[in-house]
Formats: sequence, C-alpha cells, structure tokens
Amino acid sequence: MANVQWFPGHMTKAKRQMEENLKKVDFVIEIRDARMPDASKNPMLDQLIQNKPRLILLSKKDKADKELTKQWVNALETENQKVLALDFIHENFSKQLIKASNELCINLIEKQKRRGMKPRALRAMVCGIPNVGKSTFINTFAKRKAAQTGDRPGVTKSLQWIKVGQTLELLDTPGVLWPKFEDQQVGLKLALLGSVKDQVVNMDDLALFACEYLMQEKPEIFDTVYHVKIVDTPYETLQNIAIKRGYLLKGEIDENRLMLSFVKDIRENKCGLITWEKPHVG
Repeated sequence: MANVQWFPGHMTKAKRQMEENLKKVDFVIEIRDARMPDASKNPMLDQLIQNKPRLILLSKKDKADKELTKQWVNALETENQKVLALDFIHENFSKQLIKASNELCINLIEKQKRRGMKPRALRAMVCGIPNVGKSTFINTFAKRKAAQTGDRPGVTKSLQWIKVGQTLELLDTPGVLWPKFEDQQVGLKLALLGSVKDQVVNMDDLALFACEYLMQEKPEIFDTVYHVKIVDTPYETLQNIAIKRGYLLKGEIDENRLMLSFVKDIRENKCGLITWEKPHVG
C-alpha cells in the first residue's frame, strides 16, 4: 500500500509562523474531528505549544457516536486542557467557549486584577489540521465571514487576527498536517474523512479499511443499511454490496464504482454516526 505523505511547502512555512506567534497568545484552541480525536491531532503541536493552556474543540459532534464523544471528552481533559464537543454549524457555542477560555486563563486574569489592570481580551491561536472545521468555527464565532472556508483541505493559507467582541482575539492559522504518518491507519482515517486530498490516496485502500473496521465495530450496518451478510473478508463483503446494488460492468463487478460509493456513503453519514477511534484506557 502506498505511504500517505502530505507536506507541501506552505505547511513548513505555517509551522514556522506558528512557532513565532505562540509568544503573542495566552492559550491555544486546537480543533480536532470528533469522529477521530486521536488521528486528527497534530503531533507537532505538543512540542510547539508545550505547556500553554489548551482548549480542544471536538468538531462535527453531530456526525460522531454520542457515547464515544463523551468518553473522549473525559479522556482528554486535564488541569491545563479543557475539552468541548461542538457542532459549529447548528449550535450557538459562544457562551460555552468564553466560559472555558476564562477558566483556562484564570491565573492570567487574576494576575491582571491584582495589578489593578482591567483584564484585556484573551488571545488564542486557533489551529488544527486541514478540513476539521477551523474556518467554520471562526466564522460562526465571529458572526461574519472572517475566515475562508471550503471542504477542500488547505483553504486557509496565511495568518490573520480576528477580534470577537471584547473578550477574545483569535489568531487563525493554516491547517497543518505533519510530514509523514508513522502509523498508516492515521493516514487512512484522515483520508477517509477528507483531511487528505483524494488525489494522494487509493480509494480501494480506504473502502477496505472502512469495511474492516465496521465489520468489527458496527456489524449491524451491513444488515440495516446494505441488506447483505458479512463474509470472511472486507473485500468479499464489499462484493456482496456490489451485487446487491447492481454495480456491474459487462457482467463483472464494477470495483471502481463500488469503492467510491462506499467511501461516499461514509462521508455523507449514510451509515449513521460513527467514531473511528476509542480513547485509550489507562
């Protein structure tokens, strides 16, 4: 299977800019995808932000398994790290976000008060890998089109400050993916949910990976959604779907159409609310 690698030049520049701008912010807002909170974290961030307070927003919670989202929130919370699961499009989350930001930065706010200063607006750097909903978050929160959006990875190309009322100033950063996925499963999950451009991945790999995961974790989907029985391998199970749906070409299974349509079903939530990872216990 081809190794997924995705690190264009503008991402190297973005990393450098993030390092330079970290000095200007009080805390970091990191956006991850609630359907894959581990795969959608950027491992470079830990070394970049070190011990700055961090607010993790699990986006697209409306597409994720509710119970697993709760487990993830609990698993990721620490003293210096708060977690909110949000639906950026349909939910008014401003109050929640401001409250969490103030709690994270309470030491800074108290220090300013002790010095007799009126607490200034908190500054946060917003970061996240491509296509996790970063620009949608900023636009919804700022109540205007402050950031470019698009469901193509890599729409935000430069850094910009966005003032939100009197309480928060957000520094938007481009979506950065790391140089190479050590774990191929991470690359597959990101590609399956649209954080890596389709041109650099093989649809067959994505469909087989997704089918194998669902056979283990959500076997009922094959009965309720596809009305087929699970067989020994993901490939044979997918073939059953092709036969059931009539994806045939000159009497043979049209594999291209099969793999594409299966991945499309997952991306469009036709298989229901799925989270592709469980929190590590212990």
